[in-house]
Amino acid sequence: MGRLGVGLAVGCAMAACIVAAAMVGKRVSKRRKWLKMVKVLEELEESCDTTVFRLKQVVDAMAVEMHAGLASEGGSKLKMLLTYVDKLPNGSEEGTYYALDLGGTNFRVLRVHLGDQRSAILGQDIERQPIPQHLMTSTSEDLFDFIASSLKDFIEKEGNDLEQTSPRRRELGFTFSFPVKQSSVSSGILMKWTKGFAIEDTIGRDVSECLQLALSRKGLDVRVAALINDTVGTLALGHYNDEDTVAAVIIGTGTNACYLERADAIIKCQGLLTTSGSMVVNMEWGNFWSSHLPRTSYDIDLDVASPNPNDQGFEKMISGMYLGDIVRRVLLRMSKQSDDFGPSSSKLAIPFVLRTPLMAAMHEDDSPDLSEVAKILEEVLELPDVPVKVRKLVVKVCDVITRRAARLAAAGIVGILKKIGRDGSGGIASGKFRSNRPSRMRRTVVAIEGGLYTSYTTFREYLNEAMAEILGEEVSPYVVLRVMEDGSGTGAALVAAANSPPEAAADTVQLQ
Repeated sequence: MGRLGVGLAVGCAMAACIVAAAMVGKRVSKRRKWLKMVKVLEELEESCDTTVFRLKQVVDAMAVEMHAGLASEGGSKLKMLLTYVDKLPNGSEEGTYYALDLGGTNFRVLRVHLGDQRSAILGQDIERQPIPQHLMTSTSEDLFDFIASSLKDFIEKEGNDLEQTSPRRRELGFTFSFPVKQSSVSSGILMKWTKGFAIEDTIGRDVSECLQLALSRKGLDVRVAALINDTVGTLALGHYNDEDTVAAVIIGTGTNACYLERADAIIKCQGLLTTSGSMVVNMEWGNFWSSHLPRTSYDIDLDVASPNPNDQGFEKMISGMYLGDIVRRVLLRMSKQSDDFGPSSSKLAIPFVLRTPLMAAMHEDDSPDLSEVAKILEEVLELPDVPVKVRKLVVKVCDVITRRAARLAAAGIVGILKKIGRDGSGGIASGKFRSNRPSRMRRTVVAIEGGLYTSYTTFREYLNEAMAEILGEEVSPYVVLRVMEDGSGTGAALVAAANSPPEAAADTVQLQ
């Protein structure tokens, strides 16, 4: 072989080496980018860690904040609002009661027929009505006249038979899911509108009175016997079914909790008298905050970009409104670290484009190739052909965020139990824990409602698991989480029944 041949051979060898080096470099680069994505996940897992020790710190913080909120107005992030509901249904109620549920752009009218035995809801009728768009920004009289007219039409459908057997005045429970300062069990002042409503002449007025006047204008002999929010309705429904129910939690798009408190523990209202010795307190626990909550940079960014920064911190970590968007923010950071997600998608940068039900569907995808994950990534986030290994990473991100949320919600529930001495520790009084005093355990039921718990299996399992871990094997068998349905509707009718003299009686619930 001549010099020319040798030169060609050397050139080919050099070219091959360059190609090989480029291929190796590309693989090394790709590997490095993959490891960066994995590191994002590892950092997320570390910052979202919810050990039992940490959860117990959250429990203690919740109980202390509850006490502070009961001691003085503005003394805590928790508002600890008085509901003036001191009589809960006990199963002895009978007759027909009504409910109006106004919680957004739709409202519902219900009629509930009660027997005189516990859990004897003999039947119910429900009608749903949309609120016309123009009424959401009209006048108070226009809105409540429309609602009263709908109730009148609903009642007129009852027929003559029911009219003859129900000569007495009708009693109604009103679920009004807007910020209200309660002044009695059946009255409250509207603080502000939310959810697209903007009726200025209603702010600062008693919403029950607004409804009562509209009912009178329509010639209806109906009394607003109770004004509640949906969480109180869930507690009422729970107590109607089981007298050991002492608290209620809603974990859905939003989240809140209420519970039965001893009247003498509500220090900010000294001298408060109730027939039962206790009162339902609306915690507004979405605003709870503690340095023990495992907050990440994604939580901080979400909060800063929200319409209410530095507000509703607990809700932003555990409720269905936000979980999907936290996952989206993590995936966005991952996509910037590697091209394994494929070409960059502008959809991934849109806040709340990934809703929590879609996140849950990805999380619970049990197909071998995670086809549901691939489908959602492509159709919702415009990320086609994402490799299976990346889909697995996506599922893991969903798991980390969901597990943290569920376990923190469990800690919040145990915090309520600790405050009232139902966690085995003896409770909290005067800001000090009574952990050195033995406590005789009693069966305790917490009513729970909301799609995040009832429909998201993995979330529910994580929450139940954390409850058992925090309470311990000796105490956890005494605590029951019981799913309720339609506290905002049926529960409102039950509160009306319990607060309607003289036929509808309610028991006197005591906390010991």
